[in-house]
Amino acid sequence: MNDSVHTVGLIGARGHTGVELIRLIAGHPHLDLAFVSSRELDGQRVADHVAEHAGALRYENLDAAAAAAKRVDAVILALPNGKAAAYVAAIDTLAPRTLIVDLSADHRFDDAWYYGLPELTRARYAGQRRISNPGCYATAMQLALAPLRDRLAGMPACFGVSGYSGAGTTPTDKNDPDTLRDNLIPYQLSGHMHEREVSRQLGRPVAFMPHVAAYFRGITLTAHLPLTAPIDDAAALAARYRDFYAGERLVRVLDAPPWVSRIAGRHHAEIGGFALGEGGRRAVLVATLDNLLKGAATQVLQNLNLALGWAELEGIPLRDEQRGT
Repeated sequence: MNDSVHTVGLIGARGHTGVELIRLIAGHPHLDLAFVSSRELDGQRVADHVAEHAGALRYENLDAAAAAAKRVDAVILALPNGKAAAYVAAIDTLAPRTLIVDLSADHRFDDAWYYGLPELTRARYAGQRRISNPGCYATAMQLALAPLRDRLAGMPACFGVSGYSGAGTTPTDKNDPDTLRDNLIPYQLSGHMHEREVSRQLGRPVAFMPHVAAYFRGITLTAHLPLTAPIDDAAALAARYRDFYAGERLVRVLDAPPWVSRIAGRHHAEIGGFALGEGGRRAVLVATLDNLLKGAATQVLQNLNLALGWAELEGIPLRDEQRGT
């Protein structure tokens, strides 16, 4: 039995996704968290902030060269958009075989990087050491649209609502509970990064309308898809999704519309609420996922496992998250 361990470094560990990654790595039998970098938490014990982590490891404030000099097996970049370049350049120079998984959007449009949405792209993985992790909304949209990609007659439209954890930890109106109370805030209703990301991956334009609500975590996305040919009924539409995601333990297909409150803290996505209009030529469905997990940290673990040679779901605590019926 292979009981080897790979070392992992995490850069940008203070954010909500960083915390989830520390928890997941702590529970992975073949990953060891070798360093965590955070300017704000420099010198503080990781265990004092993330109870699941045992040991004396402390946060460090590492610049690009110092992080690259750590020489670990894999580095996770959990930095804001536009901040990855210096770290990637330093690792390319000092330790080019180090695996990098980038959570930002900085490399999602770079063909030299593997785009890691495993349920849809694992067949494209060919040993690449540079992996771009998809965006949270982009993951939900692609899972919702992919089974009908070959039957789209026009531009799909996706109405999304996220919990305020998706707005990060830097204070803004979009993560202020007082501003969000009894409120729903729309933002960047055209040209959103995830709209462009999904349009690139799908190979055709997608319209996306994001909003943020007064709950902490989770995404609900309602997708409207015009079709080239009618589908007989909602049962046939649901069957298409069940066939497409057969065997995928992190995508669950339901009959009823999924609720965002039921996905919080879970590692899978749910798709359901199938409906048809205009004589079967317009499909409507709902997708939910936890933006911090399947939309970020869980998917990082899937990509790490794939690249490091472990079973794709190794270290992901599934509980009852099995394929729906």
